[in-house]
Amino acid sequence: MMHADQLDIDEKTVRALIDEQFPAWRDLPIRRVASDGTVNAIFRIGDRLTARLPLQPREDARQWLAAEAAAANELLGRTRFATPEPVALGEPGPDYPLPWSVQTWLPGEILTDQTLGDDFARDLAEFIAGVRAIDTRGRTFEGTHRGGDLRTHDEWVELCLRRSEGLLDVRRLESLWARLRELPRTAPDVMNHGDLMPGNVLVRNGRLEGVLDVGGLGPADPALDLVSGWDMLDDGPRQVLRSTLKVDDLEWERGRAWAFVQAMGLVWYYEDTNPAMARTGRRTLARVGF
Repeated sequence: MMHADQLDIDEKTVRALIDEQFPAWRDLPIRRVASDGTVNAIFRIGDRLTARLPLQPREDARQWLAAEAAAANELLGRTRFATPEPVALGEPGPDYPLPWSVQTWLPGEILTDQTLGDDFARDLAEFIAGVRAIDTRGRTFEGTHRGGDLRTHDEWVELCLRRSEGLLDVRRLESLWARLRELPRTAPDVMNHGDLMPGNVLVRNGRLEGVLDVGGLGPADPALDLVSGWDMLDDGPRQVLRSTLKVDDLEWERGRAWAFVQAMGLVWYYEDTNPAMARTGRRTLARVGF
């Protein structure tokens, strides 16, 4: 269990939900997808569909899933890379208390510890540029997640620092954050994927194939999706990403800062329950310069 309030979801539960609510899919096999994801339990429905069931209770689950579907539809077809298409919204059932969603299944290999080169970096830059080209329609960043003012994350970083005692060199991390948090924000919001990290990226033969978990699509700091450079790329390909996107020094440093904010929560929270996610955090912090 990764979360204290995590729901217990198995194939029997999903089978019952589908048979009752979507009888046209009763004959399709159900199988759980092995995943390092932290938000949803994923189950394949036949060969073309996937069920996504939130792992934690939340009062706004229906609104959240509806917003996720709207974001997926907004991104669909806007780049040459595959992204999931919303198919249906399921209802709570006797053994599962929340609404849940069905999307199309995307082929490809989840990015884990693969070493990726310049071609992948150019693909990634193309995807980021394609997302940035989507019209914000006057929308601006809102909420408390990553993508606004770095300094609003002080409380979160302080919590992570306390919980990281004995796991990381907290004094060095404090010093790094003291510099990163002061980076000014000058550029207007553009559209971002919002969570462009390894577990949300599909690859094939070292190239970008598709992108998952697109529900966070929205306006934010242009530097936000640059987190992917530190999450996925070593120094050389990371510079290819930067040069392809023509990123200036300030935006690049803010991307580094957002990567720090993200990675700080991965090590202490998932050290025992999701080692792959904890490794991602350690690797990103090392690339950031910790």
